[in-house]
Amino acid sequence: MKTMTTVLAAALALALGLAGCAAEPEPEVPTPAPAAAPEALEPAADDGAAGGIALAAQARVVLAEVQGSGVSGELVFDPDGDALRLHGEVRGLAPGSVHGFHLHETGDCSAPDATSAGGHFNPDQMQHGDRRTDGPHHAGDMPNLTAGEDGIGQVDVRLDGLQIDGDASHDVVGRAVIVHAQADDYATQPTGNAGARIACGVVELVQPAPDYQGPAS
Repeated sequence: MKTMTTVLAAALALALGLAGCAAEPEPEVPTPAPAAAPEALEPAADDGAAGGIALAAQARVVLAEVQGSGVSGELVFDPDGDALRLHGEVRGLAPGSVHGFHLHETGDCSAPDATSAGGHFNPDQMQHGDRRTDGPHHAGDMPNLTAGEDGIGQVDVRLDGLQIDGDASHDVVGRAVIVHAQADDYATQPTGNAGARIACGVVELVQPAPDYQGPAS
C-alpha cells in the first residue's frame, strides 16, 4: 500500500511539473526592423560624350600635292589653352629644303594651283610677319617648314589667336593649310615671297566641343 502511494505521489508530481512547463510563455523574438530603402541615385550629367568623358574639339588636315609636286601629309589641330597646337608631318620635300607654311582663308583646294584657297587667314587685318616675334603678323602666318634628310618636315607649333569654337572670326575649321615652294622671308607683303603652292589641305572638324556652333564661314 505504501509503495502504491509513493508511486501515485511521484506520478502526480511529474504531471504537475509538465503542466507548469507547458504553461510558461515562450520568450518573444524581436522582429527585425525593415531595411531602409536605398537612396535614389541622381542621373549623371550628360556632357555629350561617350562614357561620360568630355572630348576636346579637334580638327585635322590631309595635305595633297598641287600640280604634281609629290608633297603630302597629315596634320592635327588640338586645343592648347587659349591657343591651338598644330602637329603632324609633311612628306615628299627635298632633303633640307625650307618652305613657307600658312593657314589660308578659304577651305578650297580645287584650283589646279590651289589659288582657290585665297590669301593668308587674316581676320585682324594685320601685316604679314613672323609670329615668333612681337611684331604684327597674320593669324595664318606660321614658322617655315624645314625638311629633314628624309624629305619629311615635322610640324609642332603653338598658334596663339586661333580656336576651334564656332567663332567664324578666328575658327580654323573650313580654312586651308598651304605648303609653298620657297621659304617665307617674313617681310615681303602680303605673302612673304614664298612662291608657288605645292600642297593644300582643308581643315576639317573631327570632334566638336559640346558648345560648338558650326564651322567657320
